Amino acid sequence: MAQMIDVIPRREHSALTSMRYWLKMIWQTLSPIIIGMLILASLWQVAAWISAGALPTPFATASTLGELLRDPFYDNGPNDKGIGIQLLASLGRVFTGWGIGIAIAIPLGMLLGSSAALRKMLAPVIEILRPVSPLAWYPLGLAVLHNAPKAVVFAIVITSLWPTLVNTTMGVQNIPADLKAVSKVFRFSRWRYVSKVLLPAAFPAILTGMRLSMGIAWMVIVAGEMLAGGTGLGFFVWDSWNALSLERVMSAILIIGITGLCLDRGFSFVGQRMAAWQEGGH
Repeated sequence: MAQMIDVIPRREHSALTSMRYWLKMIWQTLSPIIIGMLILASLWQVAAWISAGALPTPFATASTLGELLRDPFYDNGPNDKGIGIQLLASLGRVFTGWGIGIAIAIPLGMLLGSSAALRKMLAPVIEILRPVSPLAWYPLGLAVLHNAPKAVVFAIVITSLWPTLVNTTMGVQNIPADLKAVSKVFRFSRWRYVSKVLLPAAFPAILTGMRLSMGIAWMVIVAGEMLAGGTGLGFFVWDSWNALSLERVMSAILIIGITGLCLDRGFSFVGQRMAAWQEGGH
C-alpha cells in the first residue's frame, strides 16, 4: 500500500515535468514568430499614422479579414464570390501550372545533367528564356489558348519550369563518382540506376528546385489574375482596389502571404522527412 502511494506522486511529477518540457518547447518555437508579428504590426500601425489614414490600420484590416472569413464560400455571381472560392481558384491554377512545369523540368534536367553535349546545346536557349518576365508570356498564352485563365496557367508553366530544371541538372551533375562506379560494377540497368542512384542522390536538389518553382508560381498568379480577371486572389485584389476598399486589399495580401508561407513550410517538412529517411539507411 505504501509503495502504491509512493508511485502516484512520482507519476504526477513525471507528467508535470513532461508538460513543462512541452510548454517550453512550444514557447521557444512560437515566441520568435509572435515577436516578429508584433514588430510587423507596429511598423504597419506607424505607416498608417504617417499616411494620415490612407493606409488601413492592422485593427481595421483584422476586422475586414474576419468578415471575409466568416462566410468564405458564398457565391453571388461572377464578380461577387467569397475569399475561399478565390483562394481555391488561385491554388488550382498554381498547382496545375507548377505540376506541368516540373513534369517537364525533372526529366529534361536529368537528361541535361547526364549529358555534357546536351548541356552545351541547350544552355544558351535556357539562359535566353529564363530571365524573361513572367507576364511577358501571358499575351502569347492568350494568343494560342484564347482563354485568359489558361493563359495564366501557361505563364506559370513557363516561369516555374526554370528553377526545377536548373536544380535537377546540378543535382544530377553532382552525383558522387563512387555511386556511379558502384552502379557500373553491379551492372545496373538504366531504370535501376535512375531509381536507386540518380533520383535518391539528386532528390535534395530537385526538391529545392520544386520549392523555388512553387514560390515563383505563387507570385506570378496574383499578377496574372489581375490581367485575366474572373476569379482568383489577384482578381480579388484588383476588384477591391477598384471598389476603394484597401482593407480588403490588405486582407488579401495577408492571405496570399500566409498561404505562401504554408506552401513553403510544406516543402521544408517534406525535405526534412526525406533527409531523415535517407539517414535511416532506406
